Amino acid sequence: MNNTNENELVILRDVWKIFSMGNTEVQALRGVSLSIHRGEILSIMGPSGSGKSTCMNMIGCLDRPTKGDVIINGRNTATMNENELATFRNKTVGFVFQQYFLLPNLNVLENVMLPLRYQKIPIEQRRERAEEALVRIGLADRLTHKPNELSGGQRQRVAIARATVTKPMLILADEPTGALDSETGHSVLDLFQEINAEGTAIVIVTHDPEIGRTAPRMVKIKDGLLSED
Repeated sequence: MNNTNENELVILRDVWKIFSMGNTEVQALRGVSLSIHRGEILSIMGPSGSGKSTCMNMIGCLDRPTKGDVIINGRNTATMNENELATFRNKTVGFVFQQYFLLPNLNVLENVMLPLRYQKIPIEQRRERAEEALVRIGLADRLTHKPNELSGGQRQRVAIARATVTKPMLILADEPTGALDSETGHSVLDLFQEINAEGTAIVIVTHDPEIGRTAPRMVKIKDGLLSED
């Protein structure tokens, strides 16, 4: 029994993450507890080295805690093997990173189709859903362009289309405006608001107080400890 209520999409319960570096132990997270509700926008704010990326990796099932529970959509991810975790992550979470991580040899449409391939969705359906996602973010005329033919803002929009094409319950955005100018960054944040209005929960991880304050709810992390703002 997880003792969760149905409005809680993600629960971190007394999560620790300890890395061994030679003879030294680094406590990246120290007993972090956090609930993320379905359909909310939350920012996690902290300076470099505060533990915010480690916290994001826990929420996104990219890493496992040293101890504690990570419960997503009612399931304790600690009980899953690597294959189960990868499948669950692909269906539940979309990722947007500062560096975009688009594959340079694939065009825009192929990049957005990629997560659907891992779900073994037929190619025609993959193409249709990827096109829909790109039309929605205003890049219908860039389907056959390669990433290096796009501006930074366009590349980040492609990354957002790729994150949303699987219809995840949660999007994790790690410094999503970090490589963009101010105006383009705000247009990306506006796009997150539109996606959130359709019911997707969004977590923005940032060191920038201005970006952090755009979320209705903000938590701060420092030295592996979390505090609600």
